[in-house]
Amino acid sequence: MIFDCDGVLVDSEPLALRVCVDLGAELGWPLTEEEIIHRFLGRSERAVRGQIAERLGEEAASRWGVSYRERLDAAIDTELTAVDGIVEALDAITVPHCIASSGLHAKMRRTLGRTGLYERFAGRVFSASEVERGKPEPDLFLHAASRMGAEPARCAVVEDSQYGVRAARAAGMRSFGYAGGLTPAAWLEGENTVVFDDMRKLPGLLNGG
Repeated sequence: MIFDCDGVLVDSEPLALRVCVDLGAELGWPLTEEEIIHRFLGRSERAVRGQIAERLGEEAASRWGVSYRERLDAAIDTELTAVDGIVEALDAITVPHCIASSGLHAKMRRTLGRTGLYERFAGRVFSASEVERGKPEPDLFLHAASRMGAEPARCAVVEDSQYGVRAARAAGMRSFGYAGGLTPAAWLEGENTVVFDDMRKLPGLLNGG
């Protein structure tokens, strides 16, 4: 079982969305919330920075990156919570599980530590920084499966972004698209994907319920 982190385990996406809206307005790229969700949600920091640099230039992209980390860290420290229902779901899931996230390890240590989830996954946390290509390419999920000693076809992925479910499909894995966050359910639908909106339902869905 492979979990994404942001939006699946920790409810950080609304915080990141707010920061991106503010930075876009300040630096000359006004973006709606829907545009940010479509462009950035589920992508690696490297991929997001590339889009910003292409639009605003390298200097502005660097300023965006520094301000984004500072503001998001402050919001995480004061506002972050675990995704509703995820603790109950994790308590009921007995199969081996890990994290494979577009986020950096330092960020995950901060968010998972703040929400009390880090110890549940210690030693089984994988980042897009460890592979050449991030989501929607399959590299990260295949890397996680390899490190866990699992065949891709026997893995299931829990994701909340369109790029995440696409990466799971490309890796030949079942995916469960969580639509209880920012991403519209229609963006998650597709082959070999179950879309759901309550984390408490996940254990039953894994068992075919």
